[in-house]
Amino acid sequence: MTATVVSPPRPSVAVRRARVAVAAVFFTNGAIFANLLPRYPAIKEELDLTNAAFGLAVAAFPLGALIFGLTAGALIRRFRSSRVAVAGTIVTALGILLAGIAPGWGVLAAGMFLAGTADSITDVAQNSHGLRVQRLYRRSILNSFHAVWCAGAVLGSIMGAAAAELGVPSAAHLVASAVLFSAVALVCYRFLLPGDEHAEPEDDAAPGAAGDAAAGAELGRDASAAGAEGAAGAEGAAGANRGRVGALAKYGILAALVLIAASGGLVEDAGSSWAAIYLSGSLEASAFTAGLGFVALQGMQFVGRLLGDGLVDRFGQRAVARAGGLLVLVGMGLALAFPSIPGTIVGFGAAGLGIATLIPAAMHAADEVPGFRPGSGLTIVSWLLRLGFLFSPPVVGAIADAASLRAGLIVVPLTGVIVLLSAGVLSTRTRRPARAE
Repeated sequence: MTATVVSPPRPSVAVRRARVAVAAVFFTNGAIFANLLPRYPAIKEELDLTNAAFGLAVAAFPLGALIFGLTAGALIRRFRSSRVAVAGTIVTALGILLAGIAPGWGVLAAGMFLAGTADSITDVAQNSHGLRVQRLYRRSILNSFHAVWCAGAVLGSIMGAAAAELGVPSAAHLVASAVLFSAVALVCYRFLLPGDEHAEPEDDAAPGAAGDAAAGAELGRDASAAGAEGAAGAEGAAGANRGRVGALAKYGILAALVLIAASGGLVEDAGSSWAAIYLSGSLEASAFTAGLGFVALQGMQFVGRLLGDGLVDRFGQRAVARAGGLLVLVGMGLALAFPSIPGTIVGFGAAGLGIATLIPAAMHAADEVPGFRPGSGLTIVSWLLRLGFLFSPPVVGAIADAASLRAGLIVVPLTGVIVLLSAGVLSTRTRRPARAE
């Protein structure tokens, strides 16, 4: 008797089109924001901002996400993830435009706040829709969507850098970016999946999705098993105590997933907010070379996410995340310990590769934790992961003003330690279905 691996059935044409459409929405989301990043050094200089003041303005982006991000679940249930993702994309573009043409700190912060609010809602909606498509594919594809986001971020950064180098005014450049990528999102809408969230039948659920539910099962199993095994002879107070343990485990899992996702967010923010400023200021790199720090981070994150689904299917989310945390710790740790322009660019690239699967893994696991309404676990983790984006800019900026930007960037390798300690809530390797012959 031998076991034969059964391949999932080929998705329908409509489902394959929906996958392309979701990927395109992810692409626009990355490109819109990244178009602004090459303008950061000029904005900081033109508005005569200190590191701390600039960091506080940038922190308005995740602040808006934290204040309004929890509305995403209700909006998705009311209007569907497809509509929310497209509408959020357009509003994000408007916020980025406002930030890019800001005449002062207040308008800069207001634009970032609006963009962050819309981006957080878009983020949940596009991931929710991506998970719908993944269930129909019956295998992991979520990392590929985040890989396309990275590709959009790299393209957007190159567009912004080219526009700045050619002397294109910020207003003209960011209006063109907003119109282009909003139009792409609108075209994609007609190809997204119809119906409400979780409209697919249970039989279409991906084995990989069930496997990643082990994020909840591995910590909650003891509590739930204790309740099941002792149900016949233990009721009343003992049963109530087991219920409390299960609830604590459920929220403990979410807390660990938030730490993992926020760690990925903090590293991304370090690359977007500070890489160009650190390379051009502290290390005296040219304007073009200074932009390579962010490009290296996003480029290697793109590679990691392209490879991520296969690695997750083979080794499990837990092992991949721990390897990534180690890569962030060693890569950026060495870059900061022995500062140089090439070493720093390589360090940011290593960090990008290390965090490649962290946010998709945390979102996927959160969506599968039992005991929550559909989309609630995903919304909570997506909302709270913004803590990494919120605290990173002002903390790094304050440390930079007090000591040096190099000292402030120590928070990046520290996130590698957090991931190593928290990755136990993620799933191990998922067994593929087999049949006997």
